[in-house]
Amino acid sequence: LKEENAILRSKINKLQILSETQADKLRKLEKKLEENKIKEEKEAQDLEAMVQHVEQNLQMMTKRAAKAENSTAKLRQENAQLQAELRRSRLESEALRAGQAGLAAARRNAELALQRLLQVTATSRASIRQLLSGAESLQLVADLLKSIDRISEVSEDGQ
Repeated sequence: LKEENAILRSKINKLQILSETQADKLRKLEKKLEENKIKEEKEAQDLEAMVQHVEQNLQMMTKRAAKAENSTAKLRQENAQLQAELRRSRLESEALRAGQAGLAAARRNAELALQRLLQVTATSRASIRQLLSGAESLQLVADLLKSIDRISEVSEDGQ
């Protein structure tokens, strides 16, 4: 009976040691799980902040693109008006040449119209460049949003 008690005590001690070891492992795993949860929450918050930042940038770029489009439309309209004015000035100039009266005034008008036309053309080109730049920026943001979606999909698969 004593021998059997000694064997049982030995088994109990081994089981207690095993239980303590498993309890330690459990505590370590629970701690690691909590750390992972905190890390995932922080990553999710960082990702959300980045998405919000990208959305804000996208809204700003969309507004800039709309402004550039409006500006381009106005400049095209002004360009058309100035071209019409230039045609009228040229016709007037030709008429004055035929009559030889007021030739200098017609030339000044034509030169003035030409200068204005060149100014509008330069301004139009700058606006078109700005519109293209805004479109490229919007494409970059769209690509970034696609990348974020891929990151989210990989993260969900990794769970």
